[in-house]
Amino acid sequence: MNQGMAKVEPAEREASGSREHEVQLIARARGGDRIALRALVDLHKDRLFAFIWRMVRDHHEAEDICQDAFLKAFASFESFSSEYRFSTWLFTIGYRVCLNRLRRKRPYSGELAIADMTSAAEETPSATLESEDAGRVRKSVWSAVDRLSPPQRATILLFYRSELGCQEIARILQLPLATVKSHLHRARARLRELLEALPDQDWSYFRNLSERVG
Repeated sequence: MNQGMAKVEPAEREASGSREHEVQLIARARGGDRIALRALVDLHKDRLFAFIWRMVRDHHEAEDICQDAFLKAFASFESFSSEYRFSTWLFTIGYRVCLNRLRRKRPYSGELAIADMTSAAEETPSATLESEDAGRVRKSVWSAVDRLSPPQRATILLFYRSELGCQEIARILQLPLATVKSHLHRARARLRELLEALPDQDWSYFRNLSERVG
């Protein structure tokens, strides 16, 4: 699975203590230590679930995909090299499972769980006054994101929501760096096209909102 995956550069590594702790957990997990397996799940489950949920828009299916991703990862530990980020490897597996599910189902066309997308900044009194505008714009934005192709959607989510660089996204999606940059460019252009009908007031609010929540 890690063929063609670039090694983690020093500037990209996590804090040494955290990195060393994870390497130790992986070594123990490979030996069948259930506590270490549980610890690895706890370290990565929230970020993986957030990414998968925004891809499939279904809570139960996202949970199922995450569980499947962890099971596949733990079942193929022998193919993982500690030279690489465990999170990158795990997200790659999760994305593959997610992509297979999306290919078997029709495009999502339901209401979005807007409440799950709020940020702490939006809970201030001044932001509360803007809640209706925020909800309307977020709904438009996420409806537009849902209309992107799965690779474009994944690129947008990993870049803006997970705050990963294009190189890391290329590793997760197992695509050339140039392809990831192309997906990002095309996705931005498509979103502008889909959102061009927003009133000027909402466009202004969208720019501010996108800086806070991506």
